[in-house]
Amino acid sequence: MKALRVYGKQDFRLEEVEEPQAGPGEVKLAVRYCGICGSDVHDYIDGPRLLPVSRPHPQTGRMAPITYGHEFSAEVTDIGAGVSGIAPGARVVVRPTMPCYRCQYCREGRSIQCTELAAVGGAADGAFARYVSVRADCVLPLPDSVSWQAGAYVEPLACAVRAVRRSRLEPGAAAAVIGAGPIGLLTMQMALACGAQAVHVFETEAHRRELALQMGATTAHDPRDGDPGRIIGALTKGRRADIVFECAGSGPALHLADAVCGRGGTILEMGVHREPVRFDFFNLFFREKSIVTSQGYTNAEFEIAIAFLANGKVNPHPAMTSATIPLNDVMSEGFAALLGPERAAHCKILVTP
Repeated sequence: MKALRVYGKQDFRLEEVEEPQAGPGEVKLAVRYCGICGSDVHDYIDGPRLLPVSRPHPQTGRMAPITYGHEFSAEVTDIGAGVSGIAPGARVVVRPTMPCYRCQYCREGRSIQCTELAAVGGAADGAFARYVSVRADCVLPLPDSVSWQAGAYVEPLACAVRAVRRSRLEPGAAAAVIGAGPIGLLTMQMALACGAQAVHVFETEAHRRELALQMGATTAHDPRDGDPGRIIGALTKGRRADIVFECAGSGPALHLADAVCGRGGTILEMGVHREPVRFDFFNLFFREKSIVTSQGYTNAEFEIAIAFLANGKVNPHPAMTSATIPLNDVMSEGFAALLGPERAAHCKILVTP
């Protein structure tokens, strides 16, 4: 079968591999849809940060080449020895994180801080392929009310779930989102679903501002048009935002988050910064603002994401799906589109085998 294999920086290859089988404690899945994550694109440009390239992963023993793809829905085709409660034909999604369940953090329920955390599509083969075999504890039911396509959004939505929880957003709060890419849009919808009175989006691309409004943003602004602090101040009776979700991962985005965050507010940093950032902490200190980081999700937060899709409070598909392409075109039409001059025209590209 064909699979997208990652060897290293700017070295992703679509090649033939053996079809996987379900080993003990594993489930074999037929992939339905898999999203191309922003981290996949950054790993292509800069080289994988988490994929073990030079030495085997301590938990899985795997190293490059590894099949990428971690945002996916699938159908169970076979189960390995010792697996119960899962049957062939079941509609499922996969939580790609693979905690060790032995370290102190796992025992405390903080699986995202696991000292040997592995991931499907990172330290084990992922879903840019027709079939994948994964650890059974990572397989969760996909409710009938959630389409196969929407199922591919569970994983990034789980990141938004954790971000909103870590922000301590309270009902009635005024929130802002910096960057209306996939994570920003999902975080916007999650904040609204959790009781935010308003969510104001700041995004430089016009079509993404339009998409944010279509998906429920209270207002959407180009931060280059005027003073963002004054703009949000006028919308909040001078208070500015109680919570600001920084989803772009750049120095200017962090400075913008500071500008629109009110006194005593929280900047929730979930954008992935690839370069060091210069930041003046005096304004943060003087107005007693907080910066909180958020990455990934716990097992429980992944299940919360499924529930919010099932009850319809978050609706990413089809609005966010800018293209659906076959696996054979994952590099020529998928990564090429997200790396090319028109990349801002895309939101989420789904790949189907």
